Amino acid sequence: MTDGKFDLVVVGGGPGGYVAAIRAAQLKMSVAVVEREHLGGICLNWGCIPTKALLRTSEVYDLIKHADQYGLTVGQASIDFAKIVKRSRNVAGQLNRGVGFLLKKNKVTVFDGAGKLEGPRTVKVEKDGKPVATLQAKNVILATGARARALPGLEPDGKLVWTYKEAMVPTAMPKSLLVIGSGAIGIEFASFYRTLGAEVTVVEVLPRVLPVEDEEISALARKAFEKQGMKIMTGATVKALKRGSDSVTATIEADGKSQELTAERVILAVGITGNVENIGLETTKAKAERGHVVVNQWAETAEPGLYAIGDLAGPPWLAHKASHEGVIAVERIAGIKGLHPLNVRRIAGCTYCRPQVASIGLTEKAAKDAGRKVRVGRFPFIGNGKAIALGEPEGLVKTVFDADTGELLGAHMIGAEVTELIQGYAVGMSLETTEAELMETVFPHPTLSEMMHESVLDAYGRAIHF
Repeated sequence: MTDGKFDLVVVGGGPGGYVAAIRAAQLKMSVAVVEREHLGGICLNWGCIPTKALLRTSEVYDLIKHADQYGLTVGQASIDFAKIVKRSRNVAGQLNRGVGFLLKKNKVTVFDGAGKLEGPRTVKVEKDGKPVATLQAKNVILATGARARALPGLEPDGKLVWTYKEAMVPTAMPKSLLVIGSGAIGIEFASFYRTLGAEVTVVEVLPRVLPVEDEEISALARKAFEKQGMKIMTGATVKALKRGSDSVTATIEADGKSQELTAERVILAVGITGNVENIGLETTKAKAERGHVVVNQWAETAEPGLYAIGDLAGPPWLAHKASHEGVIAVERIAGIKGLHPLNVRRIAGCTYCRPQVASIGLTEKAAKDAGRKVRVGRFPFIGNGKAIALGEPEGLVKTVFDADTGELLGAHMIGAEVTELIQGYAVGMSLETTEAELMETVFPHPTLSEMMHESVLDAYGRAIHF
């Protein structure tokens, strides 16, 4: 067992924690990171990164199946599931090692174990129930992340009923799959397995899939998913799961009627809850509510010197939000002047299904509900030369402006590579742009980004190509 004193101890080495640690090291603080499992956290090891590797495989598979549309003759494509999973794990492993290298490069001390507060400035580290270290710190950042939420009676068992973790490393391709929840996690897995040939049913309790997205985008997404052969059930609730030897029968209630559906596997994707337990919050003034630690705009808890960031601090549950919160917390600790608190309305959300979905800011409905008079622009992928050349002519770019001031209130997209395009609008919103600056910006041709320009023009009756 070792002891140590640091300017900052970060509990959790995910995208919030390790970024906070590196930024603190840049500001000449002595820093320790406590991580109980994998550097890079859920995102890098079991979430954002490996799922994108899986989805890339399914995308390539789909392209091969339609190679003749590009003038190519390709033999029958087959699936080696073990290799698919191995590639995904190798990608995660490479980046995990990269995080370790970055921390070492920045002289951050890493402790392998679970961290627990014993008072506001002491962190006890244990591994497999054995003490590893007692760390003293001027400041502590909690970045313990979150885990999949379970529902009573629908608890995952890791064999027939999966969370995202089991869905990422299956030993074989299920012939049929029931996905409970149509948020980003559920829809990404539904898209992956459907593209590779599984019969997929998605059940969503709310009236539409991807319920946080703009209603128009959500409707287009559903249409695309159903065209691919996905079965979508909205306004529906899974009441029970009966587990057999190698299948699950779900009782689903919708419109006052009950029906049964049998699938080989079930993925439970009904949200996440913060890891607030067993981290010693009760030894401080910090409070937890509804599965997350309560913080102010600077990620500060009620305990001076104690911060919480990322999924632990509540929605939106996004890795890039966690990273930015980590930087804000560290710079607040360092006393840097002129800081800006995080504006969650300017955080882009991305779903890497097929077609991709991305958004930022207010939806059209939310803007109107807030009493805003709006101007809305739209531009379809079918009007863009690059989209047609790519063989990706289905999609839409939608922009929402304040009709009085020209402020860009929101942007919503569905189609090829929109997860890469959305950042253009994020930069615009951070610069507090209006339609005038966006109209005057010259977009390169031929690119998908031209649709962003045309959507702005359309909001003001000036679209050229549609």
